Amino acid sequence: MADIRPSADEAHHPLDQRDRTASFSADRSTKSPPPPPLASAASDAASTTAAENAPAPDANGDDPDRSPAPSNPAPSPAAQPGLNPELLKHVNGVLSSEIGIATLLNRLKQSIASAREFALFLKKRATLEEDNAQGLKKLCRATQDSMRRPDHRTGTFAQAYDEMVYIHERMAENGTHFAASLQQMHDDLVDLAMNSERSRKAWKTNGLSAEQKVIDLEAAMRKSKAKYDSLADEYERARTGEGTQKGKVLNAFTNKSAAQQEENLLRKVQAADQTYHSHVQTLQTEKSHLESTTRPEAIRALQDLIKELDSGLSLQMQKFASFNEKLLLSNGLSISPIKGPGESHPSSRSLRHAVMSIDNDKDLSEYVGAHYSKVPPRTGEVKYERNPVGFSASSSSPASPNEASQVLNPQPSHLNQAPPPQPVSSKGGSPQVSGVSAAPPSGQYPMRSSTGGIGAPGSSHGPPPPGQNFPTPAPQDPSRPFAQPHSRSYSQGNMQQQFLPQSGPAPPYNGGGGGGGGTQGPPQLGALPFQSSQTPPPQQSPAPFHASHERKGSSGQYGLPSSVRPQGPPPQSAPPPQNPVFGVPLDRLYERDGLAVPAVVYQCIQAVDLFGLGVEGIYRQSGSMAHIQKLKYMFDTESQSKALDFRNPESFFHDVNSVTGLLKQFLRELPDPILTSEHHDSFVAAAKQEDDIVRRDSLHAIINSLPDPNYATLRALCLHLYRVIENAHINRMNSHNLAVIFGPTLMGTDPTKAISDAGWQIKVVDTILQNTYQIFDED
Repeated sequence: MADIRPSADEAHHPLDQRDRTASFSADRSTKSPPPPPLASAASDAASTTAAENAPAPDANGDDPDRSPAPSNPAPSPAAQPGLNPELLKHVNGVLSSEIGIATLLNRLKQSIASAREFALFLKKRATLEEDNAQGLKKLCRATQDSMRRPDHRTGTFAQAYDEMVYIHERMAENGTHFAASLQQMHDDLVDLAMNSERSRKAWKTNGLSAEQKVIDLEAAMRKSKAKYDSLADEYERARTGEGTQKGKVLNAFTNKSAAQQEENLLRKVQAADQTYHSHVQTLQTEKSHLESTTRPEAIRALQDLIKELDSGLSLQMQKFASFNEKLLLSNGLSISPIKGPGESHPSSRSLRHAVMSIDNDKDLSEYVGAHYSKVPPRTGEVKYERNPVGFSASSSSPASPNEASQVLNPQPSHLNQAPPPQPVSSKGGSPQVSGVSAAPPSGQYPMRSSTGGIGAPGSSHGPPPPGQNFPTPAPQDPSRPFAQPHSRSYSQGNMQQQFLPQSGPAPPYNGGGGGGGGTQGPPQLGALPFQSSQTPPPQQSPAPFHASHERKGSSGQYGLPSSVRPQGPPPQSAPPPQNPVFGVPLDRLYERDGLAVPAVVYQCIQAVDLFGLGVEGIYRQSGSMAHIQKLKYMFDTESQSKALDFRNPESFFHDVNSVTGLLKQFLRELPDPILTSEHHDSFVAAAKQEDDIVRRDSLHAIINSLPDPNYATLRALCLHLYRVIENAHINRMNSHNLAVIFGPTLMGTDPTKAISDAGWQIKVVDTILQNTYQIFDED
């Protein structure tokens, strides 16, 4: 490191070589050779990257013009065959120089930081796995305790569910073991990083202090050399006689002779030469010791620390990969075990086999069969017995089931209809009645019953003799009370063809249960009786007929007329639509069309889902009344037309607000609202519950008791409105806004309670919309 070449001053002011160069000429020829290159340095490829980023020699205080120590590195015998020889040469050169220790210190610092970062990752991953495992265990315990309660299924389902929970418990155990392993790896890495940090600090102090000592000695040597050169120049001037002209030092010797001045300067030059020579020797000794002992030891120690830390980090990463594979494999074997040697089946069933073993039919049969001991004894067959008073002997045969239904729900005498052209035989095989015993008074029409089925035919019997006034035969069964009357009319839908003009009037009669001429059909799903429970006397004066549920809606052709003539057949009129949609009860539409959700509701929902979810104020904006009336007429007359496919916006005139108006008009014109008048008070009472959960569950229970067509239509509508609410940030329609619109529409309006119930109706619909997916299944 010492630069002993002549300075610029020496070149311009040569000194006697006998005095100046004799003292350190031997130093140039006796310099210690550099240490051989470190074999371990050549094999550390990772140190190369750090060597490129190592600080320049100036960072350690070295003079830039200082020449490096000469070295002749020989090829490293420990060099790996896969490394580039040029790269090995660069690595050896860096580690042999004064920047080698600083470079390895920086590299060790990087390894420590990487180890600590990976340890932190392991700790966080262990925490996540532990939380996940504990949460899974807690979930398994909770669901297992809940599933073992008596209000859940048993049999093969319960067995499969227990196996599924057991598999998840084993997966949780695997997660716990995995988390514990990661925590142990974290602790090991933290200890390794701390030990490496302590060793790094120690070698930083020792190695860099030796390097700094050499730097300080070199600085002192340079200073002594500069002083030595200055005195030598003065001595040269004094000897040549130039000192009398200039120079402050020579002025001090003005009282002395030239010989004395030259002698004094010579003594000073010799003393400076001795000082300079001693500094050079000290520097050479320390530098030789540094290059041969201190630096290689520090380099080897730092390399060992780097390799130890890097190896430990790599080992922990390999263990991490292995533990991940072990976790996944353990979970996989828990879910799907593998057969052992010599086993035809695994020791435990897989999750798929456990689930596939569920036999729903067997579970249902076992559950129902377990209640066999609770079956009440049979009391015999129920038969219809007609009261013989006032009836002919020919009508004493047992009546069909529809006749019994008609007697249980008699119509008021003012609900008169045109009689069928001829008697109709009963559906249940009852004998056909060929006539009646006596003609009724003029102006009286047969009454139609529609308790369970709509338009179900029944046997006709003769009326009582005129003048007698007695209750309708066959007293009611006290175990089957009448339902409260409401505003729905179920008989109108199947009776359209009976109000059409007929070829000729049939003889009128007054029967207690005359069969209608409608088509046969099973009872409506969830149909409720609408007849009054009080039967007026049969001998009333033939007053004009007033329908209790007259429809003055859109079609104008559906429902009973406001009055009929007291005598003779109904007058001729234009034929009404064969299959009207508006103003028809939902159960009648279901029986006729076979659709759980009416076609008009489905098409409107489809149109809004496709084209209206992003329209601001959807369902609040009004559409064109002309468009609404046209679409309404088309649904009433040709509901199967391809022109009513609302997936094409041309079908609704590109006006989605007209579609929403059509849907609201259909719901308003229902004879009985979707939530039914029967349950109106129950819904209002449920809405008054303060607790949100109690209110939701109360409404849920009432909704489950709705008739099937009402439930299906309400479900489709609520799921659709929930999709509208999900886009409230665009269309500005939240659940409350929609509830304000659909509250009176879905629950109906009672003039006597319209004001008091308005707020509760909104509360009902708002609660249903907010809890749509808790009340209804999405699929």
